[in-house]
Amino acid sequence: MLRLRGSTVSRLLSSPAACPIPFPLHRLTSTVAPAVSPNPSFAVDEYLVDTCGLTRAQALKASTKISRIKSPTKPNAVLAFLAGLGLSTAAVAKDPQFLCAKVERTLAPIAAGLTDLGLSRSEIARLASLVPASFRCKSIVSNLPYCLSLFGSFENLLLVVKHTSYLLSSDLENAVKPNIAILKECGLDDCIFVSRMLTSKPERVQAMVACAEGLGAPRGSAMFRHALHAVGFLSKESITAKPKWTT
Repeated sequence: MLRLRGSTVSRLLSSPAACPIPFPLHRLTSTVAPAVSPNPSFAVDEYLVDTCGLTRAQALKASTKISRIKSPTKPNAVLAFLAGLGLSTAAVAKDPQFLCAKVERTLAPIAAGLTDLGLSRSEIARLASLVPASFRCKSIVSNLPYCLSLFGSFENLLLVVKHTSYLLSSDLENAVKPNIAILKECGLDDCIFVSRMLTSKPERVQAMVACAEGLGAPRGSAMFRHALHAVGFLSKESITAKPKWTT
């Protein structure tokens, strides 16, 4: 766990008024500092080291992804938001683009929506830490109920998104649901074991099914499930070519 450093974070975490996510989340108020002009002396890599606890190498790599940040205002608000969830700056080390998110327009409404769905603060924090990119997409709120019903529990869902990080921000109607229909036609009612396929284009999943069948695995068998799981690691070209190799 990265160690919090710098007086900025100390001030943020010690002042309740600085945190833009008082709970319960449906009573969010606007406490984010107003926009300020770019600070010519602000260096994002120095901010990542001094305030977020990143190493110099981590900061240099991360700074290329968030170079549009020109002042500490927005990242300070994000750090306060994460602290309100109980997260340290390790979340920033994992996904520096968190610092570019808008607290009032994106992060706080998402957290409020997840709370309204029944998630606790600790569960929201686990999602934010595990799938930070999906957490910044508002579709996570509308996708969550379906995904929970699909996998049966929040813990099962965490196991899935650990390996399929964009599931909660994927297009349910044009990707996830059609893929589930394809897999069920193959006798695979438990999608946990092939969850990585759920976010693929349906035509690619169809190609994977054809590839698994080309290997001689009958649909509905344990062998088919293992074959389908194996071809999931192949490139698009290999998936298309594999049935020809085995005929």
